[in-house]
Amino acid sequence: MEAAGDLLNVINMEASRISVTVGLFLIFLCLLYWYSVYPFSVLARCGIKHPKPVPFFGNIFHFREGFFRPLTELIKAHGRVCGYYLGRRPVVVVADPDMLRSVMVRDFTSFPNRMKFSFATKPTTDSLLMLRNERWKRVRSILTPSFSAAKMKEMVPLINTAANALMKNLKVHADSGNSFDIHNCFGCFTMDVIASVAFGTQIDSQNNPDDPFVRHAQLFFSFSFFRPLMLFFIAFPKIMAPIARFIPNKRRDQMNGFFISIIQKIIQQREEQPPSQRRRDFLQLMLDARTSKESLPLEHFDTGNPSEELASCSDQENGSAHQEESSARRPLRKMMTEDEVVGQAFVFLLAGYETSSNTLGFTCYLLAINPDCQRRVQDEVDEFFTRHDSPDYSNVQELKYLDMVVCEALRLYPPGFRFAREIDHDCVVNGQILPKGATLEIPAGFLHYDPDHWTEPDRFIPERSISSIRCKFADSGIIFLKQGESSTCFVSVCIRESRLFGLCGEDLSSHLLTCRNSKTSQAVFERDTNQIFQQQPERINSDLFSCPKL
Repeated sequence: MEAAGDLLNVINMEASRISVTVGLFLIFLCLLYWYSVYPFSVLARCGIKHPKPVPFFGNIFHFREGFFRPLTELIKAHGRVCGYYLGRRPVVVVADPDMLRSVMVRDFTSFPNRMKFSFATKPTTDSLLMLRNERWKRVRSILTPSFSAAKMKEMVPLINTAANALMKNLKVHADSGNSFDIHNCFGCFTMDVIASVAFGTQIDSQNNPDDPFVRHAQLFFSFSFFRPLMLFFIAFPKIMAPIARFIPNKRRDQMNGFFISIIQKIIQQREEQPPSQRRRDFLQLMLDARTSKESLPLEHFDTGNPSEELASCSDQENGSAHQEESSARRPLRKMMTEDEVVGQAFVFLLAGYETSSNTLGFTCYLLAINPDCQRRVQDEVDEFFTRHDSPDYSNVQELKYLDMVVCEALRLYPPGFRFAREIDHDCVVNGQILPKGATLEIPAGFLHYDPDHWTEPDRFIPERSISSIRCKFADSGIIFLKQGESSTCFVSVCIRESRLFGLCGEDLSSHLLTCRNSKTSQAVFERDTNQIFQQQPERINSDLFSCPKL
């Protein structure tokens, strides 16, 4: 009997253990399920329509083939104010012009920062793309004078040097009469310009594609959301964010270490040189800005009240007593740290490389399939050189038709087709509740093809009046080529770079840019456009262009 009793006790104990284990496991499953779905009620509570999210990952798998077309389909299905979940993060997509006017002007103080990336590392975290609040204002106030017309003119010779090397290479292809990958040429040209003006390094990636600078720069553009480890980060961001910095990433460390070391060496060399011998590039302008008294007041970047901003600018120009009083209350500027200098040079690479090369590539493609427009551009350039010996920062503004061509190419193939801001606090814009902590996204690519604002939006029509477009879009609350005060300083450099290349076309005036097979080329470009909107490393595939002699 005692043995039977002991046996029953053992069975009861085992049953208790099993029941406890099963109970704990069920509780764990319930908590895991709650964790996987609880963020996905934010948009619904605010009355924002969105596709049904997948536990843990939200709607990220909707964007496996890129963001451009899925965003367009999302807006068409759920309206001009809709949303989705990027992992666990709610995103509000605003394509309504009236609401955009409020977001980018009147209520801009509710959206002061760009979307935060928990896994970013130096030097990216010290760049304008990642800086936040007062630190962003401080660095921006120091950098803005570096992009004045006078300072930009100092960098034109550096751009012209890279452009001349590009034209020599293009002339070799043109004289051969064979097809070639023109986008690859533009990528090398842009890399040479960035290395020269932002990193103080003279390279020739057009003739030496294996240059260490080129190899390390290309490492950045091989990023993808859909790697298994990255998906795990998206599913458990709060857990993985502190762990991520300890996870070895040889490629990231190699890339960051290379650029940090190269800039630090150049800074040391510049400090040892007399001022007259220092190279006049963007890196030197930043180094000069660290000790210069020239800067904008921080209040200039407070866009909460446009009238106050205008008053601030007016006071700065006139040197009024109000400005002096404001300066006494708050210092106009502080020193930029070496990390911040490195960060701005690095963001020049991120913001300028693919944006410029893609713009040049697609502009040439559009001119190749529109020979009448190409001839008109060439005539304008030829006429320009009857009045000027060489292009510079100022006289390129005379090329009105070339400007129209570049702007129309940017409309059809925008390098930045979506902009994201963080919602700083709960707010109501045009009657729509926007929740704190969510991301507000502006689908610029969708607006570029919106038939409500563009006649025949799929057609390349450079003759669209730029002034009338700007007036119409100002009335509609849409900002042309920039987004409030947060627009990057580097846009002007990219546009100027495109115009300067257009002027260099004088050397190829006896050649006509053509597509070998327009139907095949169109299919390839449609595919590669989708790749660009996915932000994948491989770009416009080739054997598209030839330059036969006329």
